Amino acid sequence: MATVIRTYDPKFWDRFYIPALVKGLLLTFGRMFKRRDTILYPEKKYVPPEGYRGLHRLNKYEDGRIKCVACEMCATACPAHCIHIEPSAAPWDDGAERFPIRFDIDLSRCIFCDFCAIACPVDAIELTEIYDFNTYTRDSLVIDMEGLLSVYDVTRAGNVYERHNRGEPIQLPLLRDPPVRNP
Repeated sequence: MATVIRTYDPKFWDRFYIPALVKGLLLTFGRMFKRRDTILYPEKKYVPPEGYRGLHRLNKYEDGRIKCVACEMCATACPAHCIHIEPSAAPWDDGAERFPIRFDIDLSRCIFCDFCAIACPVDAIELTEIYDFNTYTRDSLVIDMEGLLSVYDVTRAGNVYERHNRGEPIQLPLLRDPPVRNP
């Protein structure tokens, strides 16, 4: 039994590659006027939808006092056990009796489930839209109370990425590298 081998036999116009060239140009020009599927990151930042769960923040009252009353409900509700609080007696006479002297969140363990914000009775902790926090070491993924309060200062004026895309200068809170340990 013989095997039939078929070869491509180009027609007259195929030899000039004009139909393929025109077809490719039409595809290119058709894509030029469509909306882009990508953004020019980091010049333009993706704006996450409402309800996105990113970096945490600790809220403050209008007078600048921290809202947290160190009840530790957030640490209890956290399934990843990444919140550590040290309570102390409040230095002020009015308002809450306790406040945290230490409030740390280990972001490398956090699963961003928002249970901490749901459990908080005074709406002191909240998840923001900030998604681009990074560092070189796992140890520096622990954000302390000062860092959480600085996130509040950055995010209280509205969505950080919308403001960034409008051209406002935004200084995102940096995660600090841990101190160098001597052997």
